[in-house]
Amino acid sequence: MTTVDLETQKQANAEIMAEIERLKKERNAVLLVHNYQLPEVQDVADFLGDSLGLSRQAAATDADVIVFCGVHFMAQTAKLLSPDKLVLMPDLHAGCPMADMITAEQLRAFKAEHPGVPVVAYVNTTAEVKAESDICCTSANSVEVVKSLEEDTVIFVPDQYLAQWTQQQVPEKKIIPYPGFCPVHVRIAPDSILAAKQEHPEAVVIVHPECPPDVTQLADLVASTSGMVKFVRQTDAKEVIVGTEVGMIYRLQRENPAITYYPIEVAVCANMKKTTLPKVLESLSNLQYPIEVAPDIADRARRAVERMAQIGR
Repeated sequence: MTTVDLETQKQANAEIMAEIERLKKERNAVLLVHNYQLPEVQDVADFLGDSLGLSRQAAATDADVIVFCGVHFMAQTAKLLSPDKLVLMPDLHAGCPMADMITAEQLRAFKAEHPGVPVVAYVNTTAEVKAESDICCTSANSVEVVKSLEEDTVIFVPDQYLAQWTQQQVPEKKIIPYPGFCPVHVRIAPDSILAAKQEHPEAVVIVHPECPPDVTQLADLVASTSGMVKFVRQTDAKEVIVGTEVGMIYRLQRENPAITYYPIEVAVCANMKKTTLPKVLESLSNLQYPIEVAPDIADRARRAVERMAQIGR
């Protein structure tokens, strides 16, 4: 893209952003934006963060409309916690392959193989799966959630790698993982981390616990996106290799621009990049696309989320 093209795009974005701001006031709307979204979408956020943190913040506002810039399960979770608000997604095709790896029917079959064992559902699941679960967790609190259960054995769905990492932190429990995974984080291979470390030997390595064990064992810190934000706010490190979706780099640069960040270039989530500024504007203008969860599903799924909230974090 030429300098002229960049300036034209910048001006177009500025005009769209101004109209988004106007419509937010008119609609009494808030924009929730996940850390993996495009930079220009992050720039219009009222709240920027991870999926559950965003949903909690929206529930605490007096907004009538929530526009969720993320993927489908995130907007569903916002609807669970804000049932009386209008929750919109700018692009209904922004899904999550990991969430789609398990259905409610598949979970019921998995539970039947392990009768009486409680189910911990990663928040990266559909409302239908949450409704079949005992409690939810995030990548930030999976250890605390598993520890909070009285039972010695738990089922963990759908991410086998977050389950394995959690198992390492809670050896006193037996975790039965479901064989799902995040296609973006499994693309982060040990060779990628080792090559980055060789090129930047002074850099600290931080990776997401959705990465496979042969990657997490190479890290100086394994952390959720919120954990990564907290780390860069406090660290004295001058260089950081970031083992998660590349959109996270933009957020980290805003938090601590003194650090030089090195992404793992293959870690791109196409679904997270489907939401664009024009789509956000269209969603606000036309109140599209509303997210609904059937009441019987919502009630049971909400209990699993609220049970997690009771243990903190």
